[in-house]
Amino acid sequence: MNELESMYKSYSKEQYEELFSNFLINSWSYSKVSAFSRHEKCFEMNYIFGIFSKSSAVSIAGKAYHHALNYYFSQKKLGVKVGLVELEQSAFAYIDEVPANQWKLQKTLPTVEECKAKATKAVTFLLKSFVGEIRTYEDDIKEILEVELYCNEFLVINGVDIPLPCHAMIDLIVRTKKDRIAIIDHKSVNAYSGDDEIALSIGEQAITYVKCYEEKMKVRVDEVWFLENKTSENKDKSPQIHPFKLDIDDDTRRLYEAMLYESLKRMIDAVGDPDYVYLINKNDNFVDLAEIYDFWARTMIAEVEDFNIDESKKPLVAKRLKKIRDASVKVINPKVIKNFKENASKFIQYDISTADMTKSEKIEHVLRSFGTIVKVAYQLKGYSSDTFLLEFSAGVKISSIYSHRLDLANALDVPNVRMTTDLVMHEGRSYLGLEVSKKREHDLIFDMAELQEMRIPLGKDNFENTVIWDLNNQATPHALVCGATGSGKSVLIRSTVEYAKAAGIDEIVILDPKFEFMDLASNKVSVYNDIILIEAKMSHLVMEMNELVKTGRKKKTLIVFDEFADAVANSRSGKELDVYETVEVGRYANGMPKTKREKVGEIKSLEENLRILLQKGRSTGYRIIAATQRASVKVITGDAKVNFPVQICFRVPKEADSRVVLDESGAESLAGRGDGLIKSPEYKSTVRFQAFYKPVEA
Repeated sequence: MNELESMYKSYSKEQYEELFSNFLINSWSYSKVSAFSRHEKCFEMNYIFGIFSKSSAVSIAGKAYHHALNYYFSQKKLGVKVGLVELEQSAFAYIDEVPANQWKLQKTLPTVEECKAKATKAVTFLLKSFVGEIRTYEDDIKEILEVELYCNEFLVINGVDIPLPCHAMIDLIVRTKKDRIAIIDHKSVNAYSGDDEIALSIGEQAITYVKCYEEKMKVRVDEVWFLENKTSENKDKSPQIHPFKLDIDDDTRRLYEAMLYESLKRMIDAVGDPDYVYLINKNDNFVDLAEIYDFWARTMIAEVEDFNIDESKKPLVAKRLKKIRDASVKVINPKVIKNFKENASKFIQYDISTADMTKSEKIEHVLRSFGTIVKVAYQLKGYSSDTFLLEFSAGVKISSIYSHRLDLANALDVPNVRMTTDLVMHEGRSYLGLEVSKKREHDLIFDMAELQEMRIPLGKDNFENTVIWDLNNQATPHALVCGATGSGKSVLIRSTVEYAKAAGIDEIVILDPKFEFMDLASNKVSVYNDIILIEAKMSHLVMEMNELVKTGRKKKTLIVFDEFADAVANSRSGKELDVYETVEVGRYANGMPKTKREKVGEIKSLEENLRILLQKGRSTGYRIIAATQRASVKVITGDAKVNFPVQICFRVPKEADSRVVLDESGAESLAGRGDGLIKSPEYKSTVRFQAFYKPVEA
C-alpha cells in the first residue's frame, strides 16, 4: 500500500472549493497527462474547453470491445457464463447507441453506415479472438475482485502531494493463482507494441492505476497486465492476444513514479496558471491540425458560453479568453480573425453542425451538396420535434432525399431524423415532411376541453391538430401501444383512462401485472394485478360479452391490458388448463362405488380469452388498449395486429422494433417521453404526435 497519504484528503469542503478554484481542471488522469505531453493545444481544447474530436470507426470498435469485456467479466464474477453471441450483442448495442454526429467520416468511410459496418467488423474479429484465446486471461486468474472500478483519489507521486485528485477507470482487478493482486488493462491495437517499447511507454499508465487502486482499496498491487488484441489477423497464425505482464516491485515503482511525476508536474503547473500558453505541435499525427487551428481562432473571438466548460471553471476561463482576445487584437486586426473563422472551410474539414446557419439552411445545404435541390417551405415547431416541409421540383428523386437521413442528422447535430413515408398536405400543396427531434421545453398538459364525445384525445401533432382514438368508430375498436421504458407509454394510458371516465364509459378494467396503475382504482375503475385474478377477470369478461351478444345489449367497457405479453407468458397453459372430476366407473364387490379422476374439459387460456374479446367484443361495446415493451414478432404477430387497427409506437431501441409495430421505421428516432407515432384508419398515413401528460395530483 502507499506509505505516504496525501494531506489533501483531510481538507474540509471549504478548503476543497478554495483549492479547486486555482486550477482550470478539477482532476488529473493518465490520459490527460499523456495528452498534455503529446500536444498541449490539443489538451487545452479537450480538457479545458470541452471540445473533443469525433471518433473513428476503429476507435469506437475499441470502446465497444472494452464494453463487451466488462460485461463478460462482470457476469463471470457472478458465476454466469457468457458466450460469443452475447458478447457480440453487447458490442453491437454499444455501436448502435453512438449518435450519428459523433462518427468521424473519412474519404474511405464517407457515411455513418459505412463507419458502423467497419466498427462492427473490427469488434467482431476482436471478440472472436478473445473467446478463442480466453485462456490467455483465465489460466492465471484465481478470483475476480473488481470490474471497471472507478477511482478518484488524492495521491502522493514521487514523494510530492498532487493538489488535484486522480481519476482512473480500471478495467479489471484479479487475484492470481499465486495469490498476487493484478490489475488488467484490455487494449485493442492495430499493431503490437514491442516488449522493450511497452516496458517503458506503459509505465506511467501502470503506476497511475496502481497508486489509485492502492489508495482506494488499501491493498498492495503486485502486477499490471496489458493484453493487446490486434484488429487484424496475424499472417503467421500466431496468437492474436499479446500479453505483457509487469511486476510492480519497489524499484519499478520508483522508476515509473519519477517518469510520471515529470510530465504530471508540468501539466499541473500549466493548469494552475491562467496565463499559460499552450503550444501547437505540428508533428502530432493523432489530431487534425486544421481542427486545432480552428479551435485557436475560436478562442480569439468567442465568449466563454460558446464552449462546453465546467460551470465552476467558467470565471477562470472567461478571464483567460479576455486576455487572449486583448492580446490578439493588439497584433491582429479583428476582421482578419473573423474572416479566418468564416473562411476556414477552405482548408479545414467542414463540420456543418457547428456552422452559423439556421436548421433550414443546413438542410438545404446538405442536400444540395449531394446534388439534390430542395427548399424548406415551412418550419413547424412541436413539443419533442420540429417538422420541416420540403419543397422540390418535379425532377428530384424522393429516394435520394431518404438516403441522406444520417447526413442530415449529422448536420443538425441529432442522432437521427425521420422522414414521412407519404407526402404531407399543407395549405393545398404536398411536401415531404422531415422531423427533427429536440429537447422538449414544456409538456403538453392534459386538458379536458380537448374531449369531444367518445373521441379520446391522445395528443397533438406539429400542425396543432388533436390526435384522437374514436371509441364509437367500429373501424378503430382496439389500440396496441408499444414503447421502451421511459418512452411515454404509461403516461398515455393514464390520460386515456381519465378521458374515458369523463366520456361516460360504463366500466374501466385495468389488468396491471406490474402494479403500476393501482392508484387509478375507483368506483368506475377496477384494477387487477395478480395473474390468477387477471385470468379470472378476463374469463368473466368473455362470459359477460357472450351474454350481451345473446340479449342484443351493449355495454361501454374499456379494458386496459398493460404488459399483456408478459401476462400471457406467465399465465396457465397446456395441462394446467385441464379440468378434472371424480366420476363413478363401477362398484366393488362390497357395493362401494369405484371412482376415477378423469379429465372432463379444459378452461380457456388467457391468450384465447383475449383473442375472443378482440374479435367479438367490438359489437357489444368492448374497447381494448393493450400495451407492451416487447416489440417482438413472437408477441406482436401478424394475426395480433389485425385485431388492433390503431397502432401506437413510442421510442423503441431499434429500427426492426419499429417495423414490427408499424410496418415502417421511425420509432427508433423518437425523442422519448411521450413523442410517438400512430397508425390508424382515422388518418391517411402515420402521424407523429406528442402525448398529453396529466400531472399526478398531490
